[in-house]
Amino acid sequence: MDIATAKQQIKSTVKAYLRRDDAGMYVIEPVRQRPMFLVGAPGIGKTAIIEQIAQELEIGVVSYSMTHHTRQSALGLPQIVRREFEGFEYDASEYTMSEIVGAIYDYMEASGERRGILFLDEINCVSETLYPSMLQFLQFKTFGRHRVPEDWIIVCAGNPPEYNKSVHEFDVVTLDRLRELDVEPDYPAWRRYAAEKGLHPAVTTFLEAKPDCFYKVESKPGGGKSFVTARGWEDLASVISLYEEIGEPCDFELFAQFIRDDDIADKFAVYYSLFEKYRSDYQIAKILEGSASREVIERAKNAMFDERVALLGIILDAVSAQCSKALDQEQLVLSLRDELRQAKPKLLGGAAVEDTVVAPLRNREEELGRKVASGTAKQSFVRGENLFIRKMRDIAGACAVAQVSEGPAAFEVVNGAYRVEVDAINPLVEDARRKMANGIEFVEECFASGREMLVFLAEMSTRTVTSRFISHFGCDAYYAHNDELKVDQTRQNLADRVRELADIKEEIESAQFLETQALDMGGASGIGHSDSNVTPSK
Repeated sequence: MDIATAKQQIKSTVKAYLRRDDAGMYVIEPVRQRPMFLVGAPGIGKTAIIEQIAQELEIGVVSYSMTHHTRQSALGLPQIVRREFEGFEYDASEYTMSEIVGAIYDYMEASGERRGILFLDEINCVSETLYPSMLQFLQFKTFGRHRVPEDWIIVCAGNPPEYNKSVHEFDVVTLDRLRELDVEPDYPAWRRYAAEKGLHPAVTTFLEAKPDCFYKVESKPGGGKSFVTARGWEDLASVISLYEEIGEPCDFELFAQFIRDDDIADKFAVYYSLFEKYRSDYQIAKILEGSASREVIERAKNAMFDERVALLGIILDAVSAQCSKALDQEQLVLSLRDELRQAKPKLLGGAAVEDTVVAPLRNREEELGRKVASGTAKQSFVRGENLFIRKMRDIAGACAVAQVSEGPAAFEVVNGAYRVEVDAINPLVEDARRKMANGIEFVEECFASGREMLVFLAEMSTRTVTSRFISHFGCDAYYAHNDELKVDQTRQNLADRVRELADIKEEIESAQFLETQALDMGGASGIGHSDSNVTPSK
């Protein structure tokens, strides 16, 4: 199976194992909860999907690689304890708590999460001394005498023997205690993930043109291995985005650190040079402003397939950046609205900014710190919270500059700062919507309603940022072509669409509430009334 199917299988299993009946009993008792055993080549995303599942289910995750564990660290160390039975005293040996089980308790104390996944990687590479204890662990969820805490589900992973010389083949008795999922590298599954995450278009368009370069592991003639993995491509995409932002060069020496096959790294280096040239030659800013030259349009019409794919990726990347600005601002205003709605009556009643704005902010920072430490916070959530915290500190600073610290006067300062943020939404939305429409019109003028337009709109529908923007604010050009080409029907199955619409519904309701009520905190205060004419999609 591919990694996306494996993720869904594990996610469904975790939900089922955590389910209890009306008497508080597990529907599937723990002794019958077979651990999942994810088997696949290195770098295909086994660890990543466990982290994603934990975030999506809002539960904790504790990860351990079993390769470094000895019998003593996994099972605990023996110690002498004094015991008594019916007046008879005696010494007995007892094991201290397993390092692994202890780590779960430490995690629960630090994060506050009581449910989670214990992810044990490289489980088929355990030491010879620990191997005999694995059957007991897999069946009874115990290391030594210490049981894995309730509501913690065990998921294991390992590499096939051909990729790791340390692998122990599990016997039938052990395998009969597991639910094995064999995962193969699958470019289409990774491509959907990459599009949703918005990875750098140089990587995604290169692999679109050369999917045979996606994954490779083979032995070198003189020893060692050359390899290219999904993990390597994703990490490289992130580094390229950062290097471009800070003005550092991206070249073969950088690529070869992530793409450990000289031939493929060299191909990508050549492609990246062309990609950079396309980005410059096509003058993307002018395309999005609707002023592309006739020369650029003719070049696109006559371009080879690889160049067309690269161009579509560059345009989509620029459109996504504009959509992200509008969505970030909208989310910031929604967070400010919720927080200031609680602060308003207190400030109007004479309370201090320190108590109504600054103190709650400290609590929110602490809660964010716990979520980050637990690993349950999505990157988008952390970004939104950081933007909110910075803006609330700016608002508190504005009160200090105005030399007001409490009461209605402080509220007027807070209200004014909030209105500035509300009024910033509409220009950002209109700018992103206009550039999206111009991008679509450019593709139409160059390629009509051909496969390029289908790819362009399908990608726009798949990317998290652009699909969220369209669901919130709409784009007439997108709707017109989407209806004509039936992109939604071809890009995903019905079950995926239903899950997506469930999320979109909540987002649209939030956007509509923002438009019609903003802060709804009363009268002429300003907070509660918005001049923004942002219109969510119908």
